[in-house]
Amino acid sequence: MRLEGRTALLTGASGGLGTAIALALHARGARLVVSARRREVLEELCFELGERVRALPADLADAAAARALAAEAGEVDVLVLNAALPASGRYDDFSPEQIDRALDVNLRAPMQLACVLVPRMAERGLGHVVFISSLSGKVASPGSSVYSATKFGMRGFASGLREDLLGSGVGVTVVFPGFIRDAGMFAESGATLPPGVGTNSAEQVGAAVVRGIEKGRPEIDVAPLPVRLGTYASALAPGLAARVQRRLGSAEVAEQLADAQRDKR
Repeated sequence: MRLEGRTALLTGASGGLGTAIALALHARGARLVVSARRREVLEELCFELGERVRALPADLADAAAARALAAEAGEVDVLVLNAALPASGRYDDFSPEQIDRALDVNLRAPMQLACVLVPRMAERGLGHVVFISSLSGKVASPGSSVYSATKFGMRGFASGLREDLLGSGVGVTVVFPGFIRDAGMFAESGATLPPGVGTNSAEQVGAAVVRGIEKGRPEIDVAPLPVRLGTYASALAPGLAARVQRRLGSAEVAEQLADAQRDKR
């Protein structure tokens, strides 16, 4: 579907990948409804974009806030579900409340928003939903059990939703970013990758979102070729791929991520 003149609701728009996605959608002529917890950052984004944008702050850890956001957004043609918590660290380092919060923001809220807004798209016979997952939604690594659970779940929900919507005129795309160097969770952590493990830019994630909508792509990986090949290998030979990850220092990277992101759970 063409984005020009369409209304797009974007969650997690206040920073990280959200800003890059907002810029990409706006550049294609979409009208934006941007949402995140921090009102002041949303207002800065609205000022930067200048027109065709309005802000609806919401904390998606609160189920009532997610329902209110769906109601306030009104009729949308595109839904981009980007809001997420890092949830990095070993499973036994999380409190029950932190696990619930990760599930609420990363999985429950996207499902609930889709279940409210997508039927309206189907009634009109036009629309698109984009789930921003992660390569951690395809391959789990040390210190990612909680985060991967939410992202694997997102991929499963999106896959089933795509089948349910077949022939309705509503498309479903899942975008799987790898390590993004200039924005988002990895960039903010300051973690160091092993030699040879490449990165991508936030702008490439924004471009992938646009491509998924305009080309009707079901899944898009945003990662260098060696990283994508490792993902494919993990699906075919998970034990072997896990051993390779460990030899490359995945545990050390995971520890750095967990230390940097512990206060964001």
